[in-house]
Amino acid sequence: MQVMLVGATGLVGRHVLSQLLVEDTVERVVAPTRRSLETVHAKLLNPVVDFDALPVDQDWWKADSVICTLGTTMKQAGSREAFARVDHDYPLAVARLALQGGALSYALNSAAGADPDSRFFYNRVKGNLERDLEALGYVSLTLVRPGLIGGERAGRRTGEHLAGIALRALGPVLPRRMRVNPAERIATALVDAALQARPGRHVVAAEALAD
Repeated sequence: MQVMLVGATGLVGRHVLSQLLVEDTVERVVAPTRRSLETVHAKLLNPVVDFDALPVDQDWWKADSVICTLGTTMKQAGSREAFARVDHDYPLAVARLALQGGALSYALNSAAGADPDSRFFYNRVKGNLERDLEALGYVSLTLVRPGLIGGERAGRRTGEHLAGIALRALGPVLPRRMRVNPAERIATALVDAALQARPGRHVVAAEALAD
């Protein structure tokens, strides 16, 4: 099968890419990015794209499944509008084009608390994306909703790093839904969803991803 991965440069995306490249049932991984990946592999196709102007006539949109780990932070984005563009508009645009190309399955790295009616902007954006993806009509839609993601990022997020230290120390006494979710485990949930492509809408909650 052919799997499209959007967000391959991020913490979770890097783990997803590694897992897909060693998966025997995956013939090709299409990973569109803004800049070329350092990874070189016979299975990997890495088109460099502008997410504000995605090419609509490329054969590589003909994927069987899509995995999306694309996302940013408010600090990196610089504004609410820019954040919503990266965390909502880009994943939705990819979903539409891949669906037109024949994709049946979409697996999203979302967030615990995703809710279009949330009073928190971050959770509203994630909830709006989930709602809009569901409206597209994918045969299989999996929403993976991690809490605090554990792992070493290319660029450290100080608050997240400190929270991770605290939660790992308290892990044994915390309920599973509050524990750190390792990036590799999140990636495995996304890859499993893409490969299995079970019909319907599925949610993988933070407690299922905890250590």
